[in-house]
Amino acid sequence: MAEAVGIAVLVVGLLISIALHEVGHMVPAKRFGVRVSQYFVGFGPTLWSRQGKETEYGLKAIPLGGYVRLVGMIPPADQVKPLKGTGKAATLIEDSRAVAVEEMHEGEDHRAFYRLAWWKKVIVMAGGPLVNLVLAALLFTIVLSGIGVAAATLTVRDTVPCVPAQVGAECTDADPASPAAEAGLQQGDIFTAVDGTPVSTWTDLTDYVAERPGTPVTLTVMRDGEELDLTLTPGATERTVVADADGNAIEPRVETVGFMGVYSELELQPQPIQSGTQVTGEYLVLMTEVVATLPVHLYEVSRAALGLEERDPNGVVGLVGIGRIAAESSGAEVEGFGFTEKLAEMLLLLGGLNLALFVFNMIPLVPLDGGHIASALWQAVKNGWARVRGAAKPFAVDVARQMPLAYGVFGILILMAIVLVYADIVAPVTRA
Repeated sequence: MAEAVGIAVLVVGLLISIALHEVGHMVPAKRFGVRVSQYFVGFGPTLWSRQGKETEYGLKAIPLGGYVRLVGMIPPADQVKPLKGTGKAATLIEDSRAVAVEEMHEGEDHRAFYRLAWWKKVIVMAGGPLVNLVLAALLFTIVLSGIGVAAATLTVRDTVPCVPAQVGAECTDADPASPAAEAGLQQGDIFTAVDGTPVSTWTDLTDYVAERPGTPVTLTVMRDGEELDLTLTPGATERTVVADADGNAIEPRVETVGFMGVYSELELQPQPIQSGTQVTGEYLVLMTEVVATLPVHLYEVSRAALGLEERDPNGVVGLVGIGRIAAESSGAEVEGFGFTEKLAEMLLLLGGLNLALFVFNMIPLVPLDGGHIASALWQAVKNGWARVRGAAKPFAVDVARQMPLAYGVFGILILMAIVLVYADIVAPVTRA
């Protein structure tokens, strides 16, 4: 049941994100006078539609995207340089232009998208991705500042029975008893001091104990309203260190540390209100790096799908993989984690998807939004250069000439989706 709820939250959230993305295109287009003939969420057969004053609104069967149809995206032949050459590419260009011209109603040439000033085109085409960026920041803010981040407290949730040879290992008969059990620590005890020094965070306590394996320490705890002093001798265990005290990555090394055998009670702690935008900026950099190296990631995913190497748990995943992660997150039984914490995980995942939609759509290739933005910026360059030279206003950038490229990009996207779906089935990424 939890898995179904988690996937439902993700699917509904993704559909809302897609719908709002298209609203981000439609609203400024209408404000600038462009006729929007269709607004649809999804692809394939139409499940429902309603005809508005001049826009048909609807929902299609395959919830993998959406679109708004802006009249006049492709300028007519008399507004662009004459097309030279023949062949399949030329035929595709002219066919695309003919379809665009047919959409124009008589007397509404002034409402065509191609007639807009270049900066208005940028606003219209950037509106969709920017909505996703804002949604990502909003979702991160809701989780971090509204719900909070799970953090360890000074309250004992449970104790472990032994000191394992390595952190995270199962107890065996050969392992010594847990120092926490020997010291008499109980569930609900609240640490207040260690060796007479007050502690205010879980890290204060654990860092102190970690530095003293085998050295007795005095723990002051609050139990049933009374303070007790308990003597605990930290056990010795090993852990791998991969970062220094400032969080900077270092060469991994193994060190011996003190071990109590205590599980802390977790609580949600709201973060500063600016945390959401800060995380958005950090993730934006990481997401951009992933997209910039996408061919490499797809090559690695393909090898993993063929069984030639292990799947990178931090690599790219498709919709099947995202659904699997959502199901595992919502269905996982994590001690101390309830519905609120799992909902927070779903919202963080949805925020990451919105950020991915922003970055991916900003790639400067048609049919992606970034390709149309690049065309508008190129129009600005052409216009500016003409003004500098005192020349006549140049022809409009001919989007139709980019249609062969658009079909090529679309084919690559389909192939990428197929590879990711197959890899997510035969070599899935899991939370483990």
